[in-house]
Amino acid sequence: MSEMQHYISNLAVVPDRGGKFEVTVNGDLVYSKLATGRHAEEKEIANLVRAKYTEMGGVFAS
Repeated sequence: MSEMQHYISNLAVVPDRGGKFEVTVNGDLVYSKLATGRHAEEKEIANLVRAKYTEMGGVFAS
């Protein structure tokens, strides 16, 4: 996710219990370990965050 550091204004890790691991972007859930029943694959979270950012109209510099 280091390539996105200029596009992310705030990143928070919130500890929780019960194996919960969820990622939200602007309040929208983009990944949930509880919903999928598995850990995220390598680069899966970065790809989901990138896709959400693009869906919201964001453009990454080349």
